[in-house]
Amino acid sequence: MAPRSHIEVLPQPVREWLDRALTERNFSGYRELETLLREKGYSIGRAQISRYGQKVQRRFAAIREATEMARIITEGAADDEDHRSEAIIATLQADMITALIDVRELDDDKINPAARAALLAKVSKDVSPLLRSSLSLKRFQAEVNAKLDELEQEVRNNDGRVSLETVQRVRSQIYGIIK
Repeated sequence: MAPRSHIEVLPQPVREWLDRALTERNFSGYRELETLLREKGYSIGRAQISRYGQKVQRRFAAIREATEMARIITEGAADDEDHRSEAIIATLQADMITALIDVRELDDDKINPAARAALLAKVSKDVSPLLRSSLSLKRFQAEVNAKLDELEQEVRNNDGRVSLETVQRVRSQIYGIIK
């Protein structure tokens, strides 16, 4: 196992300061950060700060991407047919697939086979509820469609309570289902 990074063993307040300094400097100025850390009593090289900065930058990018995705989903998808849940489930499934691929592609010198098996088991266990959720959502959507189809058929048989146009308007404008 590789030794822990000098940055990972920094006291929490110093690491938080470094995170803020990296973001304020737009993930540049590593030589200056090296000097500032040295003044605080920590001897950490520019290359190590740069690697840590890349890691923090990737984390921030993932958070930004997830936040933007949630905003787009919320603004762009009317939730009549539960499109948001569908989009969220699809996003999580894609992320789980990526995680699964990443674990499988780790070099044997970076992870031992037992640890790889444990990670794969965890990913598999995490995928199971997503699949159940996806199937439940599809079942619910099918039930709603079946009930609306049944109602339309009743109207077509002309029982006189509601016009076909009214049912079709309800279906498209209220439920957002267009046939």
